[in-house]
Amino acid sequence: MKLSRRVSQLKPSATVAVMNRAKELARQGVDVLSFAAGEPDFDTPEPIKQSAIRALLAGQTKYMPTLGDFDTRKAVADKVTRDNGIPNVTPEHVGISAGGKHALYTVCQCLLDFPASGEAPPEVILPVPAWVSYAPLAELAGGKVVEVPTTPASGFKASASQIEKAITPRSRMLVLNSPSNPCSTMYSESELREIARVVAKAAGTIAPDLVILSDEIYEKIAYGGIRHFSIGSVPEVAERTITLNGLSKAYAMTGWRAGYTVASGEWGLKFIKAMATLQGQMTTNITSFVYPAIRTALAECENDARRMCEAFAGRAGLIYDRISRIPGVTCVRPTGAFYVFPDVSAHFGKKSKGGREVRCALDFCEALLGENLVAAVPGDDFGGCGPRHIRMTFACSDDQIRRGMDRLGEFISGLR
Repeated sequence: MKLSRRVSQLKPSATVAVMNRAKELARQGVDVLSFAAGEPDFDTPEPIKQSAIRALLAGQTKYMPTLGDFDTRKAVADKVTRDNGIPNVTPEHVGISAGGKHALYTVCQCLLDFPASGEAPPEVILPVPAWVSYAPLAELAGGKVVEVPTTPASGFKASASQIEKAITPRSRMLVLNSPSNPCSTMYSESELREIARVVAKAAGTIAPDLVILSDEIYEKIAYGGIRHFSIGSVPEVAERTITLNGLSKAYAMTGWRAGYTVASGEWGLKFIKAMATLQGQMTTNITSFVYPAIRTALAECENDARRMCEAFAGRAGLIYDRISRIPGVTCVRPTGAFYVFPDVSAHFGKKSKGGREVRCALDFCEALLGENLVAAVPGDDFGGCGPRHIRMTFACSDDQIRRGMDRLGEFISGLR
């Protein structure tokens, strides 16, 4: 019995693997401190939960329209028009999916194709390091990932000139993520406007099918003095930008699986219809009684989102201060999302106190978990300079951050 090449060659998520291992250790009673999963430790705000409960008790338990009911799609359309300045968006320009990852999968399947014999594959321009699922999902749809390398010196941001050089006649999609996972840095409005100018120019010449995918799942977790800006609001590229977002991070709703996709204008209508066709053969609608909860989150829970953002800002300062004091570790200050992405490569080639060889980030993370019971994600699967780094989330308590940094410092001090 054979499995498909598609799944046999698909790399598992490094983040999920570490998270699952940490959870299993915790289930066994081991005092493991997990900094692996990008999941807020806050509970979902009460008004959101009560909306779902009321809908459930009222019998909203049946099939719904594939991309969501009209009222919820309108709530999203109103939100992106009001808050993000994205023009020409109606409920018909919105699709609701089972989380941001499902939305990304659907976008890739709708935009990319495996090439015909003798043709070159469609290209996906991806500034790296980047979230571990972008490249596999693009490749699963037939795309070829073109990495644009970034560095700590640039705040892990690609310049407009770098992106311009990466564009070819085969360019189909440019992926942007601000605030960023895993780097927790943000593009400024001026930087995004310059990238938009480059894309608009290329679209009028060598790359007429180029689309921007702007992943803004962390938009409400910004605290470093850079205002979040949606590139889809720039008129020159508004109708070739797909904005991906959801409620998981901002409203502590990771388990609710509520993501959404917005594409404006005439082309946006065509794209969302294609998305509906594909999703109709996959999951159809998300859980029916979640829709009122989405509307409540967007309409009533901005203060909750702001409160959580303020907590993440404090934690960002705490973990950055603590990790920056550890010898041989360098780190860019986070300005959004809830991660640090320190460079630990100065310690490659050493041995841990327990005798483990630390040749790479994976070795580093395995030894750190095995000996000091701290779970972090190796940076290899994030691409670019990622193999020199590890990712740690600070979506956890101040106490866990302090204890975790103590253990990380002890682990590193024991390397020889």
